[in-house]
Amino acid sequence: MKRIQQAYGEGRPLPGYLVAITSYAVLAGAAAVAGRLTGVRLPDRFSLADTALVGVATHKASRLLTKEAVTSPLRAPFTRYEEPAGHAELKESPRKDTPAHHAIGELLTCPFCAGVWIASGLTAGLVFAPRVTRLVATALTAVATSDALNLVYDKLKS
Repeated sequence: MKRIQQAYGEGRPLPGYLVAITSYAVLAGAAAVAGRLTGVRLPDRFSLADTALVGVATHKASRLLTKEAVTSPLRAPFTRYEEPAGHAELKESPRKDTPAHHAIGELLTCPFCAGVWIASGLTAGLVFAPRVTRLVATALTAVATSDALNLVYDKLKS
């Protein structure tokens, strides 16, 4: 692995990324096994409404997790605060203490990266607990809509 990491670029936390990929695969596999054991079956398709709901909810949840000031205590063990980054958001950078800290820090500061995990969780939720998942996704979507309206309102006041 050292040889590969040196050839690829020493600054990248490849071992930490392997842990993240493995964790994701294990969680996805556990969900599949849980579905098999409980008899839960995948739907033939998801509705466009559910897809849009999960899409907007994923966007909001990923911004909430990776950027919002209120969730900074969750990121703090893996990140360093840099500066404010707009409306209630922070700019942070991953700590590079270990490859795992670096990789987790990147996941927790990147809404695109976290979005994959969040969308997977919400999609699994639609299979295992659709009513609760729709409730949570609706609340997140309402907050995202409110955020957008607040930004428009601020622009119109200027």
